[in-house]
Amino acid sequence: MADAPRSTRSGPGIVLVAVYGLLALAATGRSVLQITEYFSRAPLAYVLSAVAAVIYLVATVALARGDRTSRRVATAAITVELVGVLVVGLASFVAEEAFPDKTVWSHFGSGYGYVPLVLPVLGLYWLRRTATQPVSRNTTGPAQPS
Repeated sequence: MADAPRSTRSGPGIVLVAVYGLLALAATGRSVLQITEYFSRAPLAYVLSAVAAVIYLVATVALARGDRTSRRVATAAITVELVGVLVVGLASFVAEEAFPDKTVWSHFGSGYGYVPLVLPVLGLYWLRRTATQPVSRNTTGPAQPS
């Protein structure tokens, strides 16, 4: 038997959901502007920025809901987010010409105060910390016959 998981919306989870929501709005706004106004300048960078915005939105909703399925969705979205910020962050240094403007994940999120680099680590930590924990068994009692 296992204990029920803690809500992802309790304690620091409230702040986490709020930061994810704020980053979803910021990334969406920036990516929409870059795609509509400057797309020909760096199409890959701007599309990746829009993908990041969608991932932030999915993570926000999943963390806010906090049910079993939503926790799985949040874990998947945040894992993709972490891989994305690491890969795009590195790529933005290696192929600087492909990232002429700041995007949410370029340069490891430097344009957003490195929040995109730290946030998925905190999100995965919070999901793990609030996950279902098995009930500990009393192992100090007398040994049972086999």
